[in-house]
Amino acid sequence: MNTPLPRRDFIRNSSLAGIAAGLSLPALQAQHTEKTNKVRIGMIGVGLRGQNHLNMMLQRDDVDVIAFADPDTQMIAAAQQQVSKAGKPAPAVYSNGNNDYKNLLKRDDIDAVIISTPWEWHAPQTIDAMQAGKIPGVEVCGAVKLQDCWDIVNASEKTKVPVMILENVCYRRDILAVYNMVRKGMFGELLHLQGGYEHDLRGVKFNDGITPYNSGVEFGPKGYSEARWRTQHSVTRNGELYPTHGLGPAAVMLDINRGNRLTRLSSVATKSRGLHKYITEHPKGGKDHPNAKVIFKLGDIVTTQLQTANGETIVLTHDTNSPRPYNLGFRVQGTQGLWQDYHAGEFSAGMLYFEGTSPKAHQWENPEKYMQEHDHPLWKKYEKQAVGAGHGGMDFFVDHAFIECIKRKADFPLDVYDLATWYAITPLSEKSIADGGQVQNIPDFTRGKWMTRQPVFCLNDDY
Repeated sequence: MNTPLPRRDFIRNSSLAGIAAGLSLPALQAQHTEKTNKVRIGMIGVGLRGQNHLNMMLQRDDVDVIAFADPDTQMIAAAQQQVSKAGKPAPAVYSNGNNDYKNLLKRDDIDAVIISTPWEWHAPQTIDAMQAGKIPGVEVCGAVKLQDCWDIVNASEKTKVPVMILENVCYRRDILAVYNMVRKGMFGELLHLQGGYEHDLRGVKFNDGITPYNSGVEFGPKGYSEARWRTQHSVTRNGELYPTHGLGPAAVMLDINRGNRLTRLSSVATKSRGLHKYITEHPKGGKDHPNAKVIFKLGDIVTTQLQTANGETIVLTHDTNSPRPYNLGFRVQGTQGLWQDYHAGEFSAGMLYFEGTSPKAHQWENPEKYMQEHDHPLWKKYEKQAVGAGHGGMDFFVDHAFIECIKRKADFPLDVYDLATWYAITPLSEKSIADGGQVQNIPDFTRGKWMTRQPVFCLNDDY
């Protein structure tokens, strides 16, 4: 389903704890009439990614940051500096170990939480937040276990507390322009999409904190920031560990969970060479360094093929341990033409071709004029506010959607079913690789509701 559809509006319970995104609530009702003017936020995790979200929250007059929870006192101090610099009241701090976030959740002056913690904490913290009546905005990753995805969905349906997955790449300017063209039918009927996470993270995975990147060969207790926890996943796991940056944009263009769904996947992985090579060749490493003896399970390049109920295919690529420029490798192909993203940029990403429209048959054209003409209304409206926001402005839009939907008691554009479906790719890909590329069935986390749910992503020009 790739034809434009009107956004569904829902009447919501006036209690923030009672609203829900895409759950069993009255649909196709009158426009929202109530609006909350202020959202009180708790930050669970104020590491480098959490501080990006904090920066967005501190710039808003409709948000009060009430409390932080993070066991890393260094990161707490950095977050406190951000608050002080913004001239805002100092939030309460919960830094007494990994579970002190539960005390933050006991507060009655918090409406919602932003969760930016190591991946293995996302499921329990999201569930704890819902059970405490706090609306979670959850950072991206892949699930550790498939059951985690069901547990999150079940908790949201039981508590009636909605969840938003904070996938910022869905809001990248060129992605939204292409999405706009998709909804206008310019690509014809969609057939095949590609995306991935193709980003050299070796300097992040081995970081001793001396400089932000490429500063060492340490990870675990000796590492800094993400190197303290993220690298361990490469030691013990082999799969599509970070699926949502590539899958998110493809999913919203294909109306996944809203008239379409993912059905099956198969994954394969190359041998693992990149991280070992990085350690042995780094000036602070060498063949005799203790970490040179570590055996990394994660294949350097993981390729995942997905099928949909409506007959489209998607290919995801995970490539974080190789020397390469950053690129997410998007491709959107339909019966009338295609767009391919060859490098990062605002309006300079890739090439485009429309049969019967492009000047020369079988020849690419620069997409700039299309990107300008079909620039999404959200970017046109909020371009000035997005200036200086993280990741080229994308962070503004994902955080803006989270806050505005809470204020308006509206459906989240990326909801709990999207979170569960996208997170599930990781454990399913691990099983597929372990079984020699065997096809895995992707659960229907909507329990059949995908057949009647309407598309909502970015169909409201306010969020």
